[in-house]
Amino acid sequence: MNVRPRRSVLYMPAGATRAVEKARSLPCDVVILDLEDAVAPDAKTEARDLAVAAVQAGGFGGREVVIRVNGRDTPWGAQDLAAAVAAQPDAVLVPKVSTPEDVAAYEAGLWGRPRLWAMIETCASIFRLDAIAGAAASQRLEAWVIGTNDLAKEMRCRPGVLRAPLAGPLSLAVAAARAHGLAVIDGVYNDIGDAEGLARQCAQGADFGFDGKSLIHPSQIEAANAAFSPAPDDIAWARTIVEAFNLPENGAKGVVRVEGRMVERLHLAEARRLIAVAEAIAGHETNDP
Repeated sequence: MNVRPRRSVLYMPAGATRAVEKARSLPCDVVILDLEDAVAPDAKTEARDLAVAAVQAGGFGGREVVIRVNGRDTPWGAQDLAAAVAAQPDAVLVPKVSTPEDVAAYEAGLWGRPRLWAMIETCASIFRLDAIAGAAASQRLEAWVIGTNDLAKEMRCRPGVLRAPLAGPLSLAVAAARAHGLAVIDGVYNDIGDAEGLARQCAQGADFGFDGKSLIHPSQIEAANAAFSPAPDDIAWARTIVEAFNLPENGAKGVVRVEGRMVERLHLAEARRLIAVAEAIAGHETNDP
């Protein structure tokens, strides 16, 4: 089972060369070199060039490297996409995807290695989630990143730490992503100094079923990694389930009794996935400098 850990997805302003250099040694799973929100209009061109240079220089170890471009409807979007794809990162993240047609338009500009990641951050997208995710069947769409700040702004809601007004959209986004085999990353937590609030929101994101959390500061990595890593007891139980179904007498059974509990084959699939995630995390942490 091919699984990549995406517990901690760190935005870095593409124009901040010292910060990008530091990202090469941070314990995050994914680095997003941001050309959009983190870069002022008069610095867009320089940031684009620096993002390309950073990807081409490499040195990010086992971390996935993603470039977030400006939208197609901006003065920088077309050149951002062309330059990002030419740099051949692991993926290109595109903003404000609201329809399957948006996915297709960005897909048309991709070639080579990069996969397509999409920001889900508009009210319109919430009512097209299944159709947007369905594009993964025939295109490079691999992951969603939820843009909770933009979504809350459009909804005119006040989310708070536990984001009650966003519970519906967040749950629907996870369900649609899972229905079509997409990874899905939770939105950012804005209060860098509030460690307790961050931990609560990371735990909530894990409860929703997200693969990880997008972050705006290196100090947030530890909390995200902790929340989205399988617990040791859960890994041990998963291995027990796999071992039980591997017994010759259980090979054809749909349900077996394991330590007094009735366990179905659907639990076996989840157990194997959990073990794969744990092994991928262990390999990622072992191989990184």
